[in-house]
Amino acid sequence: MTTLVSHPLPVLAIGLILGGRVIPPRLLLAGLLAACLPDLDVLAFKLGVAYGDAFGHRGFSHSLLFAGLLGVLGALCCRLLGAGPCKSGLWIALACASHSLLDALTDGGLGVAWLWPWSEQRYFLPWRPIAVSPFIGGFFSPRGLAALASEARWIWLPCLGLTVLGVGLRRVLAQREDA
Repeated sequence: MTTLVSHPLPVLAIGLILGGRVIPPRLLLAGLLAACLPDLDVLAFKLGVAYGDAFGHRGFSHSLLFAGLLGVLGALCCRLLGAGPCKSGLWIALACASHSLLDALTDGGLGVAWLWPWSEQRYFLPWRPIAVSPFIGGFFSPRGLAALASEARWIWLPCLGLTVLGVGLRRVLAQREDA
């Protein structure tokens, strides 16, 4: 999946729906970064780490443990993020975990090591509608463009629709409170 495009979109959508009073801008930005962070594991390829290794692609950095540890870091940085420790930690952990959830919806790869280090088994969700994206360099190939179209259908458009509906509903409710 195209990390810098698709992975932060659900976090952005939920953050916009909830609004800046609930999710302050710095916390929203940190969540967007947390949603992309797991794919830094592709740097391991340059170090000779195999895809299927625990520290390979969709391994440790895609685990629930990693999301939890990132959440702890978010809680510790709560003042910088402009929110309390519980909100900061939970938002960052869920943003990070959303990455592996989206990856588990793809039709390729080896799956996601959600339960690492307790298990190195990799998982997919039963429904896998999103075409897996080629690695760097192949995004504008026919396969890459098909993957982008798949992400647009299954991620971008639903996130846009939910954002429009959610922000609209929040505005209607705010107008009713003012009346």
